[in-house]
Amino acid sequence: MSETIALSQTRPFRPLVLGKLAAGAVIGLILFFLILPTLIVIPISFGSAPYIEFPPSGLTLKWYGEFFSDPDWIAATLFSLRIAFFTTISATLIGTLAAVGLVRGDLPGKSLVLGLALSPLIVPHIIMAIALYLFFAPLQLTGNFFGFLLAHTMLTVPYVVIAVSASLQRFDPILEMAALNCGAGRGRAFFEIVLPQITPGVITGAVFAFVSSFDEATVAFFISGIEGKTITRKLFEDIDFNLTPVIAVVSTIIVAVTILLMGTIRLFQNRANS
Repeated sequence: MSETIALSQTRPFRPLVLGKLAAGAVIGLILFFLILPTLIVIPISFGSAPYIEFPPSGLTLKWYGEFFSDPDWIAATLFSLRIAFFTTISATLIGTLAAVGLVRGDLPGKSLVLGLALSPLIVPHIIMAIALYLFFAPLQLTGNFFGFLLAHTMLTVPYVVIAVSASLQRFDPILEMAALNCGAGRGRAFFEIVLPQITPGVITGAVFAFVSSFDEATVAFFISGIEGKTITRKLFEDIDFNLTPVIAVVSTIIVAVTILLMGTIRLFQNRANS
C-alpha cells in the first residue's frame, strides 16, 4: 500500500521534469541558432584566404594587422569611439534626470512624456534615419561630430531612462526624507543618498548607451559623410567594394567590446549585491 502511494506521488513529477527538460532544450537550441552567426565570424577573422571562407583553410593574424595598419579603418574606429564616449555622457545625464523626474516627480502628462522618451525604441531606425537626414542636411549637420552626438543621444537616452527608473523603483524614499529632515538640501540628499543607491542602474544605462552608439548602423549610414564616417558605415562600404576577412575582424572586435562591457556590468552588479 505504501509503495502504491509513493509511486502515485512520484508519477506527476516525471512529466513535469520532462517538460522542463524539453523546454530547456528548445530554448537552448533557439539561443544557439541566434548566436551561431556570431560564433562563425570569429574563426573567419583568422582565415588565411584573401576572401571570406568558413571553415578557414589556415590560421593567421594577417587581417588584424591589415585592420590596425589601415588609416581609414583606424580613423573610422576612433571617430565611433569618440561619438560613443560623448554620447554616453550626454545620454546618461539626460536619461538620469528624466528618470528621476518621471519616477519621483508629479508631472502633468507623465505618460505622454514617458512615451516620447521611449519612442526611439519603438520607431524603426530606418524611419528615424530618413527623418534625421532630412532635418540635418539643411543645417549641415551630416558627417560631423555634433550631428552624430545629437542623433545618438536621442537614440540612447531610452536605455538610461529604463535602467535608472528600475533602480529608482527599488529605492526606499524614506532614506531621502531622513536626510532632508536632518537638514540636507535637495541636491545634497540626491548626490549623497539617492545617487549611490541607483549607481548600478546609471552604470547599466551608460554601458548600454555606449554599446548602442558604437555599433549603430542604420542612422550612421544616412548621416555619415566623406570625412565623418563611423566604423559601421565603413563596414558597409567594404562589404560592397572590398569584401575581405577584415570585415570579420571588425565584427569580432565589435563583439569583443560588447561582451567585455556586458561582463563589466555583471561584475559590478555582483559586487553591488554582495
